Amino acid sequence: MASPTLKAVAIISGDPNVKGSLLFIQYPNGATHVKGKIAGLSPGLHGFHVHAFGDTTNGCMSTGPHYNPWKKDHGAPTDEERHAGDLGNIYAGHDGVAEVSLKNSQIPLSGPNSIVGRAVVVHADPDDLGRGGHELSKATGNAGGRVGCGVIGLQSSV
Repeated sequence: MASPTLKAVAIISGDPNVKGSLLFIQYPNGATHVKGKIAGLSPGLHGFHVHAFGDTTNGCMSTGPHYNPWKKDHGAPTDEERHAGDLGNIYAGHDGVAEVSLKNSQIPLSGPNSIVGRAVVVHADPDDLGRGGHELSKATGNAGGRVGCGVIGLQSSV
């Protein structure tokens, strides 16, 4: 496997028991691997997105909309028509812990569309991936409230 070019971290907090950490590793091929654990979630699927702002002055609400530099409709991570920040769903087991491991080529840690300084957000409900027919499906995936978030920051190589 190629050696990582950049690493970033996000410490997740939010609703009283939601806590976790995520590691972002950007490889030379352009894909960024997101891995880590988030605990304190209700069992089941939770929408998982990169939001536009790394501002948590008003909790997760001040992170703004999904990161969407190309002004597209909401979709699944594999769709051509999707926000760059649309990462689909994560699954929390009966113990409320979600083990996150995904790769995505639209969330680089460098360059003009870098996600460093933005926030990653975990939602209360499943993301319908833009296919739910709800008025919010094409904007947010109708994923409900924001139960946890963290600012994405570069990790020291020391």
